[in-house]
Amino acid sequence: MTSTVAAFHKRSIEDKEGFWAEQAQHIEWFAPPEKILDFSNPPFARWYVGGKTNLCHNAVDRHLATRGDQKALVYISTETKQERIYSYKELHQEVQAMAAILKSLGVKRGDRVLVYMPMIAEAIFAMLACARIGAIHSVVFGGFAAPSLAARIDDATPVVMISADAGMRNGKEVPYKHLVDEACRLAQKPPAKVLLINRGLAAMSRVDGRDVDYTELRKQHLGASVPCEQMLATDPSYILYTSGTTGKPKGVQRDTGGYAVALAASMKHIFDCKPGEVFFCTSDIGWVVGHSYIVYGPLINGSTTIVYEGMPTVPDPAVWWSIVERFQASTMFSSPTAARVLKKQDPKYMTQHNTSCLRRLFLAGEPLDEPTAKWISDALGGARIIDNYWQTETGWPIMSAQHGVEDTPTKFGSPSFAVYGYDLRLYHESTFEEVGADEKGMLCAVPPLPPGCLQTVWGDDERFLKTYFTAIPGKKIYSTFDYATRDQDGYYFILGRTDDVINVAGHRLGTREIEEAIQVHTNVAEVAVVGVADALKGQVPLAFCVLKNLDPIKSAEGRMAEEKAIMATVDKELGAIARPSRVHFVTMLPKTRSGKLLRRSMQALAEGRDSGDLTTLEDPTALEQIKSALKS
Repeated sequence: MTSTVAAFHKRSIEDKEGFWAEQAQHIEWFAPPEKILDFSNPPFARWYVGGKTNLCHNAVDRHLATRGDQKALVYISTETKQERIYSYKELHQEVQAMAAILKSLGVKRGDRVLVYMPMIAEAIFAMLACARIGAIHSVVFGGFAAPSLAARIDDATPVVMISADAGMRNGKEVPYKHLVDEACRLAQKPPAKVLLINRGLAAMSRVDGRDVDYTELRKQHLGASVPCEQMLATDPSYILYTSGTTGKPKGVQRDTGGYAVALAASMKHIFDCKPGEVFFCTSDIGWVVGHSYIVYGPLINGSTTIVYEGMPTVPDPAVWWSIVERFQASTMFSSPTAARVLKKQDPKYMTQHNTSCLRRLFLAGEPLDEPTAKWISDALGGARIIDNYWQTETGWPIMSAQHGVEDTPTKFGSPSFAVYGYDLRLYHESTFEEVGADEKGMLCAVPPLPPGCLQTVWGDDERFLKTYFTAIPGKKIYSTFDYATRDQDGYYFILGRTDDVINVAGHRLGTREIEEAIQVHTNVAEVAVVGVADALKGQVPLAFCVLKNLDPIKSAEGRMAEEKAIMATVDKELGAIARPSRVHFVTMLPKTRSGKLLRRSMQALAEGRDSGDLTTLEDPTALEQIKSALKS
């Protein structure tokens, strides 16, 4: 690590309060904090205690005087061939209208609002409107099926859900309304009202007394004046669900003030994106990257944010670069999976647009392999490729080059250094001692976690403690559940998960969630799901099933039909995003003599690696069945 970045990081660790007091000057406060950090109840950290602010004020209102006519939000859908541009003044108007609608539906400060939306401008209006009136939004990715949506409804207990008739993907409508209806039927605590945006893509019927039309209400409330609530910095701003090793998703609870400060600082120090410049993030608002770097980060910074609905290859594989050129994007944020998709296309598409305005392309969501990093770096001919690493839980990068601090060299395959505020350590998985250079260890952070990281798990402090702070016996140290190494120069390299969460194209999925979905199929007695390395998506889920009745799989046609039926069950329970790449049938699963599934051994065999220490294996023929299934 170079001297300037090292000194910046060192100060953030040794003088936390002084450092983060300075960073707090990047946002506007209604009332200044009385105390920068309250760490009286470790590992719970409360940042900017007593301070009052508002995310929507910082993202929209404070720019009106100086940037009112500047582009704030550029909405582009290559799926519906629509494009809309909103200035900060126009965004302010739309957000106030949405806020007035929510208030008319009974939403109050502290209430939850569930947002189940495609990538359209109204989804961003909804998030900002919630922040404006002090409601807590919970955005659920549009790819989730009704039971997954129902589980999130029951955990967050929203008073209103906001949805649409349909999304679009690769030219095909993806209907939402029937999933909304089914989720409300399944939920124990369904919302009283469902606000629907009708895009005219799919037919939808209304439920009397519950469903209301956005277009009708917008006409009534356009021009409304809705002031920003003065929120305490420690008030929750949103809940975002992330997969865990148990079936029930965890509701990551984010604060207000610390998150605003963290994002403002990151736009300056990590992304080096100036106010007025254009930031293009290709993620989805259903994921944390979309929250932080489509919605809040760029707007708090006074930048122009691009909201994109579409594929990276439609209408052609140059579509992203045409957007970069047309809107002169200086900073871009995408995923390694997207880069690998583009790598498969004709190279001419990478160079047919002038992308000289693009200074940096950030990639995150899964490990970035060196060949892909080098390929896209060469193909773009100038833009720096910055690998960065973080989690839903942290809300902003844990590791990255920090070019706003110092223009450091990068190493392909490495997310560079620990970001300021994160006191990172690598611990041996058995001895729990810190490891040396180039040795594999569990990546952990010494609390307090910096501003912007999760406060707790929504409604479950005990789960927060048990999940994140018990990996190192005797110490309340935060575990990322990833293995990593750090070389002699201080560069980190992420090696993969220590738990049973897999990363499919940047989407975190719990193997236990997928197993529970498969077990809904009436003929499944037992199942194990493992994540297997995939050249395109990073990882894909692979399932091994023990059936109650073997008759359906006595022929090749029967096996194929049963496999399809199990995949369809996963589609229905979780959504197609969690569908296994293959379902293999065995008569027993490999277990230890104490009954623990040997998932790592199954994963190793699926990836062509050695299955490891099998001294505790109960029945060796179980592993032979796995080998035979994989060969077939």
